[in-house]
Formats: sequence, structure tokens, C-alpha cells
Amino acid sequence: MPEFDFDAPIDRRHSDSVKWDYPNDILPMWVADTDFMAPPAVIEALHRRVNHGVFGYHRESPTLRQTVVQWVAERYGWDIEPEWLIFPPDVMVGMNWAAQMVARPGDGVLLQSPVYRPFFRLVRYGGFTLQDAPLAEDASGRWRMELAALERAADDRTRVFLLCNPQNPTGRVFTRAELESLAQFCFERDILILADEIHADLIYAESHHIPIASLGPDIAARTITFIAPSKTFNIAGLKSAVGIIPNPELRERMEASARGLIPVINVLGMTAMEAAYREGGPWLDAMLAYLQKNRDHLLGVIDAGRLPGVRMARPDGTFLAWLDFRNTPWADAPARHILEKARVLLNEGDWFGDRGRGFVRLNFGCPRATLDEGIERIARALRRA
Repeated sequence: MPEFDFDAPIDRRHSDSVKWDYPNDILPMWVADTDFMAPPAVIEALHRRVNHGVFGYHRESPTLRQTVVQWVAERYGWDIEPEWLIFPPDVMVGMNWAAQMVARPGDGVLLQSPVYRPFFRLVRYGGFTLQDAPLAEDASGRWRMELAALERAADDRTRVFLLCNPQNPTGRVFTRAELESLAQFCFERDILILADEIHADLIYAESHHIPIASLGPDIAARTITFIAPSKTFNIAGLKSAVGIIPNPELRERMEASARGLIPVINVLGMTAMEAAYREGGPWLDAMLAYLQKNRDHLLGVIDAGRLPGVRMARPDGTFLAWLDFRNTPWADAPARHILEKARVLLNEGDWFGDRGRGFVRLNFGCPRATLDEGIERIARALRRA
């Protein structure tokens, strides 16, 4: 495996970063992008495009679709066709676009909290009815799908299910059995699945990502899947994503509804996407090995009691830790206390829905030194609490 340096510190302050543009005494570990430089192959491809010096109107690269098809086959074991693809600027643009295409104000949209906050915004933006089927937490702190919760939440208004897999913020990668149960539930009720699978490449050695649409043709016909190179290769600012729509009728409706409204990805986003999916595999494998060590290091710190009262279930994927502060003095609003007392910026758990109250989300997609500094700041503050 080629050598890549994920320990190298990169100063992201004063770079218009949503995550990092805060006072110097604050350590940001919140927004879900990594603190690693993008793969050399991506940077080199962007340099070549920029050095050309002309940024006029562009067409889709003739090799882009096949590059994505090959990546999906190699990484997820899912054989797709080039014509199934659309290219929205990002995953949530695609999710909102698809939801507003198939559902009307007042229709039910089903989700599973705790979950990525823009899912709740999607419901609000469309004037839909929120239907929450919360994930169930077991005694070990792992979260799982619960069919009974889906049955309680859904009704004859339900048109759309929003799937987040790998799951943000819990880090779960759902099993085949969970996905098959969900697929059957949606198939029987003719519910369209919108699958946010943006973290699909960020899977640890003991887990395996299964695209829900790969389970069979019946569920593929009722699923629109979104992936992106943004989390994987740290290029979220370049705004490039992929929608996978096996159903030709749905695909035609999506394309028709976008005319004049949804732009194609820009030329630099397209360049970065193709380079990442064509040449970024070795870099990704090296980053995953580094992230797994960060994850296991954080688990070891918690198991050793260095963060008194804090619990953490091992995430199957993502670079996000879902930390349980309910048995600490900061249970009411742990992220607020951590910011005030440790100057570490995390996501408050209830940002992901009421089920997240008492938790925080911590991003360990950073150099080990940054992770250790964050841990030590929080540990010192907890000892004084």
C-alpha cells in the first residue's frame, strides 16, 4: 500500500471553512469532513484542469459514468448501468429534489432518529408530515432498526422513507437482515426509499456495506440511492454527487423536474469526482486503516475510564463517534458544557432529534494529535465537573 501521511497537521483556519473558522482557542471536532488533504490524484487532476485556464461551458466527461459504475461494483458488489446515473450537486439536493417530486404537502415522510438533521429540514421544506420510527438502543449502546417502530409510525399518508446507511450519527452499518426487513416493509406499502449512502466507502474491516437497492429488482425499482465522493475524499466543497435510479420512469421524472432548476455539477467537481473514483482507491484504503486506529484508540480511552461516565458503542463505519454523556454531570447539554469548559466544539445530540439528548457527536477524522488534544481537554474538564 502506498504511503500517505495522515498525521500531518493542516491549518484550516481562515480558509472559509464551516468547521474551522472559530476563535483560535476552540478545537472544532464537529462538522463531518476530515482534516486530511485530498488524495494526490485528485489534487493533480484539479491542477491540470486549472492550469488549462479556461472554464467555459462543459459537457459531462465521456468516461465519468463508467468510472462510477466500476467503483460501485468493486466497492459495494453492486452491478449498475451507466444510464441509471444522475449527477446532483450534493446528496441532500438530490434527496430534497426526489422527495418533492414524489410527495405532496401533508404526505408522510418516514425517518429513523437519531439521524442527520437535514432529514428533518427536508420534511419541513416540503410541508410533509414527519413520521419518526426511532432506532432502538440496546444495553450495549448499539442502535438497531425496529420493525414495530416502523409499523407504529407509518400510515396511509406515508409516501417516502429516508434511509441513512451507514447511519449518521450512530455509525451503524445495517445488516442484510435489517435491510431486507425494511425493504419488505416499504415494498408492501408502496413507499419510495430515498437512500443517503454518502458514507458507503467509510466501512471498517469487520463490516460490509450493502446498498439497499442491490437486494433485488423489486426494491431497486422503489429506491433512489445517493452517494458522493465528498466524505470519502474530503472534497465536499466541490459539490459533486451521484444519484442511482434503476427505475426508468422515476429517472425520467427526476430529469424532467430538474430542468431549469438543478444545475449539473461544475467542471472542477466533475474532475475531482472522476479522479477520486478512478485513482483514489489506495489512498482510501490507507485512510480507512488510519481511521480504524483512531476509532479503536478512542474506544480504548473510554474503556480505560479516562472520560468518566462516558460510553461509546463501536461504530461500524463513518469517522463519527456517538458519545453517551447521560451518566455524567453534563447530561442536560453535553456539547454546550464541553465548549464552555474544554473549548472543544462538538455536535449536540439533540441536533439529530430528541432521541439524541444526552449524547454528542465527535469527528475523529483527524490527525491522531488532534484527537488526543480533544480527548485530553474533555478529560480535564470532566475531572473538574
